[in-house]
Amino acid sequence: MTATASPDARSDAPRRARHARAALVLSSAATLLSVMNYTAPIATLSLTSAELRAGPTAQIWIMSSVSLGMAAVMLAVGGLADDHGRRRVFGLGAALMAAASVVCAVAPNATVFVAGRLVQGVAGAALQVTGLGMLAVAFPAGPGRVRATGLWGSMLGLAIALGPIAAAGIAVVDWRGWYWVCAVVAVPLGLAGRWLLPESRAAVRRGADPVGLVTLTGGVAALLAAVTLGRDGWGRPPVLALLASAALLLAAFAVAEARHRAPLLDLRLLAHRPLLLSVTGALVYGFAIIGIMSYLATALDVAMGMTPLVAALVLAVWSGTSWLAALQARRLPARLSAGHLLAGALLLSAAGELALLGLAPDVHWWRLVPGLLVCGIGSGLGNAMLARAAVDSVPPERASMGSGANNTARYIGAALGVTAVVAIVTTTGGGGRPTAEALTHGTNVALAVSAALALLGAVLAVLLHRPVRRASR
Repeated sequence: MTATASPDARSDAPRRARHARAALVLSSAATLLSVMNYTAPIATLSLTSAELRAGPTAQIWIMSSVSLGMAAVMLAVGGLADDHGRRRVFGLGAALMAAASVVCAVAPNATVFVAGRLVQGVAGAALQVTGLGMLAVAFPAGPGRVRATGLWGSMLGLAIALGPIAAAGIAVVDWRGWYWVCAVVAVPLGLAGRWLLPESRAAVRRGADPVGLVTLTGGVAALLAAVTLGRDGWGRPPVLALLASAALLLAAFAVAEARHRAPLLDLRLLAHRPLLLSVTGALVYGFAIIGIMSYLATALDVAMGMTPLVAALVLAVWSGTSWLAALQARRLPARLSAGHLLAGALLLSAAGELALLGLAPDVHWWRLVPGLLVCGIGSGLGNAMLARAAVDSVPPERASMGSGANNTARYIGAALGVTAVVAIVTTTGGGGRPTAEALTHGTNVALAVSAALALLGAVLAVLLHRPVRRASR
């Protein structure tokens, strides 16, 4: 006999399909906006720092403050979304993005601008975590989810391509214009989420974890500050004090999470290899790929004499290829695991970064294209695999926690990666006001270090991968 769906189930199917489409479109749009905003200073750093009178240290904070804001609250936002409603937190994130963007647009100095960027990071965390969490609920495990997470992952590459170009194009009139655009776009995005998305939350609330939030935020901030100041000497007392504080706070975070009844991150889940693979891969991806690529446009602008718009267009060879590769990742054979594909993505990224070696003030932009293309393919494949691993590695009722853990690792890696790259460039480039030759030499050193880290990440991805075996019972 053939089973048939009940009339109620058949009538409910179109509504579920509409909600799934709305979740896919709005989560992708939110990720596009938040990551475009994340990459905006890549192309306008020289203009922004000049008007805000930002020195070398302030420039690092301008570049990494959004990453710090995202990393600090990703896990907390994921828990809030699971407990109190993903649609509600999505709307709050959009409202906060609009308000923080206005602060950045009118900032009179670097301090106010960095504060606004930190809040933008918090807002971006809310938009990304809830969006990916809603996808996990709307699309059950299977081909539909693979396509949905692949499209979501492709938005990361597309946003990295469009963000610097949009910011540089608007900066022809005024570099602050991008932040007004971001504020205007965030408002209808939040309203559309309220009107079109169904509410979803976990069946059982986990509660808040303020100790975990404070220790994680403080530990990451101290580590970032130590790396920032370390470029002027790692043995100085302030740097050593910050490193010690970071170690103590992160250790306290681990202890607090192990004892808390409802932790931000259930450390027991890290014994589950898919989640450990997702978190480790995202950390390496942020440090070894996003870090160096976030600085590359500045190197093209300052050291190689390109305008901000031209530098953004050259960098779009990498980010545009990343977007296309993420879109096509769903066509790969299903027998290829996310772990093996992530290892391949990191290998390709390392090969692309090595192909970029040889930067010099007199090098023509087309010399960079092969390396950017190879690195773009690796980045796109990595984005798609990390998105899939984030939602597949935890139960559906904890989808936002999985997304939060993955994105926390990604943006911690990105914040530390940008800081480390700038420290490497300025240290090996002679410090002070280095020449164009010294800056390109420092960028080459940073590329080699990033490639080595990506290769190490590929090895870890293989070691952490374990094929899923069907139970015999």
